[in-house]
Amino acid sequence: MIRSVVFDVGETLLDDTSEWGRWADWIGVPRHTFSAVMGAVVTAGRDNGETFQYFRPGFDIPRERQLREEAGVGECIAETDLYPDVRPALHSLREAGYWVGVSGNQSGRAGELLRELDLPVDAVAVSGDIGLIKPSRAYFDWLAGWAPGERDEILYVGDHRDFDVVPAVAQGFHAALVRRGPWGHLWADDEEVKRTADWVVGSLRELPALLGPREPAGPEPVPHG
Repeated sequence: MIRSVVFDVGETLLDDTSEWGRWADWIGVPRHTFSAVMGAVVTAGRDNGETFQYFRPGFDIPRERQLREEAGVGECIAETDLYPDVRPALHSLREAGYWVGVSGNQSGRAGELLRELDLPVDAVAVSGDIGLIKPSRAYFDWLAGWAPGERDEILYVGDHRDFDVVPAVAQGFHAALVRRGPWGHLWADDEEVKRTADWVVGSLRELPALLGPREPAGPEPVPHG
């Protein structure tokens, strides 16, 4: 039985179109060119961060992120970047009795911006906060201690086969893939995803109905004496 539901961030809760566009502007590459190369990188099964190397070999993402902040064009997460189903789905899950968390491979600054959105969740902790990244075993070991419940009582929801679904299930969690963004559409019909994920959904609004209301664990034992 599921007790906790934890959500990835990029292309699960957030539409990353604006942020990737700002990166393309920062390195002086047309946005459609940047997107096309990223698509080729992802299709080849590589990390999307490798996209920058095609335009600037040796590109240091953390350093460039800091330079963007100093230039006043740093990371920005606004209400309009949330997919429309995010707040209703998160609210419904909490109303149904689930602990709801947000955790993905974002910077510490992105974590701050997410918390400022005041989402209807119990906690937000991203890679920049904890010093761990998916799909490492260390990240999922941390997740097991962060979200309430045993591993088989925790559902991880994301858009990527290799960073979300497969490693989560391999380490004892449940997993759902949301079909949106480039990776969600790429992996939704993948045979390994079909074998591994508990669900593939087109909208986060489907999750509360799929999970149903969480049954209470039962009354606490009455101490004797």
